[in-house]
Amino acid sequence: MSDAQPRGSRGPGVPTGARIVLVLVLIALGTTVSWLRYDARHPAPEPRTEFTATNPPAGLPAALTTGQHLRWSRCTSPPTAREGYECAVMKAPLDYRKPDGRTIDVALIRLKATGPNSRRIGSLVLNFGGPGVSGVNGLPARIRQFGHLLDRYDLVSFDPRGVGATMPVRCGKTADDTAFEGDDACAKHSGAILPYIGTSRTARDLDLMRYLLGDQRMHYFGVSYGTALGAAYAHLYPAHVGRLVLEASVDPTVDLDEEQVAQAKAVQAAFDRFAVHCAARIRDCPTGDGPEEAARRMARLADRLEKKPAPAGGGRTYDADDLAYAVSDHLTRGTDGWPPLAKALTALIDHNDGRALAKGSDRTGSADRSASPQDSSRAALIAITCADSSLRNGLERLDRESKRVEAASPVFGAAWSSGVYLCYDWPFDGERVTPQVNAEGADPILVVGGVGDPVTPYGGSQHMARALGDGVGVLLTAEEEGHGTYPQNRCVVKAVDRYLHTGRTPAPGTVCRGDMS
Repeated sequence: MSDAQPRGSRGPGVPTGARIVLVLVLIALGTTVSWLRYDARHPAPEPRTEFTATNPPAGLPAALTTGQHLRWSRCTSPPTAREGYECAVMKAPLDYRKPDGRTIDVALIRLKATGPNSRRIGSLVLNFGGPGVSGVNGLPARIRQFGHLLDRYDLVSFDPRGVGATMPVRCGKTADDTAFEGDDACAKHSGAILPYIGTSRTARDLDLMRYLLGDQRMHYFGVSYGTALGAAYAHLYPAHVGRLVLEASVDPTVDLDEEQVAQAKAVQAAFDRFAVHCAARIRDCPTGDGPEEAARRMARLADRLEKKPAPAGGGRTYDADDLAYAVSDHLTRGTDGWPPLAKALTALIDHNDGRALAKGSDRTGSADRSASPQDSSRAALIAITCADSSLRNGLERLDRESKRVEAASPVFGAAWSSGVYLCYDWPFDGERVTPQVNAEGADPILVVGGVGDPVTPYGGSQHMARALGDGVGVLLTAEEEGHGTYPQNRCVVKAVDRYLHTGRTPAPGTVCRGDMS
């Protein structure tokens, strides 16, 4: 086509303009063919099919069920959720006894499934514990633990009632203050909503959520307190139970006082195992030659900190209770927390330096009770706990229970003993002494318990599996240290993932070997 070409190279009888048009057409056809070939090798992403449920929660107005659609949009907070995550608000009744009355906004977050429609099962709703823990913040923070499930599930979490952006409880000096200033402040600033806080009410929100997410059945993964919520849901809606995983279960058969005793014993046992390991494997072990010496050294350290708290960095100091909670936080991490705990205790004992101990304390698990007064999760924790429990002992009985908790653990008993007073002055009645969890008629529910759990003792998982009912609760035991075993233990991951993908539970009595084996 170039003017430099010989004239004889041009075809006879074809005008130059026509030749140009012809070449352009051929180029276009060739491009089209090449794109068709490319598409055959790299098909366009399959359009997402949204699921639709046909079983709305009974007794709710159409405006909240068939007339409500979740409007997902880019999350504005937390900052970690601004890429890839979607947020929405669900309208739910404030009072389920008056479903046509006032509504509340429930904050939701979602990360869409990445697998093809043919493999997608639905939504997996996650609760990370507490009570008082935000799921909207929690999903981005824990996505590494659950991200491999995105092939089959949308991952969804939410802020339960009283938490985060869902009808938050305020117990500060003013209505906007997130500090906890006591029960009277809660009644003053949140009295209108406190009667509608609690696990059974949040469980009813879950069923509305299930329907609006488009699922005929609820698929759910709850950790620690999240097991109480999942079991409450199963009790209320056994016919809607899909695949429910309850890991590191609370004990549904004990009241608040017995729970404090059991937890003090469990964390003490975990510390004793650390002390044995430390004496045998760590040079210059700060806790000495075994559990008895460890208890004596910790008692001396606690006395010292009670008289003069140690600097912990950032203007913080550590007293005796802070010591107990921080050590517990390290123990929740299982054997991974043992070497840094030994180093941190050495720094504190030898150099009065609490920075390393503070750095390793993430205020999760048992340390929820020591949440900072400026942390609104403490107000939510107390509000939900006292809404669930109707136990209201007098001071004489509380003092006896406090001494019993203290006697249960030489290292942690004093700090844990204050938990028995949690609901003493709470201005509203609680629901029950122990929760109802029997879910007769539900599909099998997988309960995962770690033998060395320092926060939710293994016996609680055993009791939960039995209390759910014959043929419903299936217990998977993990011989692991730490609070929670998924995804740390490969055997647990294999069994849990198979259940979530197929609905098949492990055989009764299955035990996964781990660091305690």
